[in-house]
Amino acid sequence: MRAVVQRVTASKVTVEGEITGEIGKGLMVLLGVGCDDSEKDVGYLADKIVNLRIFEDENGKMNLSLKDVGGELLVVSQFTLYGDCRKGKRPGFDKAARPEAAKELYEKFVQECQNYGVKVETGRFQAMMMVEIHNDGPVTMLIDSKKEF
Repeated sequence: MRAVVQRVTASKVTVEGEITGEIGKGLMVLLGVGCDDSEKDVGYLADKIVNLRIFEDENGKMNLSLKDVGGELLVVSQFTLYGDCRKGKRPGFDKAARPEAAKELYEKFVQECQNYGVKVETGRFQAMMMVEIHNDGPVTMLIDSKKEF
């Protein structure tokens, strides 16, 4: 699994004019599921993201997690994180999971984050979405459960 994690002051996702998920201070997660991902990847990524210390403490150091600051999580599926742009001009998506498998692991990821006691909002799987991100810092992290980058 791959995630683009952004520290935000606010974020929301809209589908056909309807807000499907909206948060205040917290983390915006764009989540991609790979074809060889499993529940092990879900557990690793959920733990990493919920406990990632990228919020500033009283000394201005990144030392606090989402849980520490009472932040919220907005998770949006994004299969294009598995786009391979190394050859040619058109990305290939051979490493992205098929929609059925991806949806199942995406939903398990959301549930796992909720199990940590975090408020989680989402987009709509496989929908064309408009995502509004108020990146705080900006702080953006790339996380891969296979540690490929």
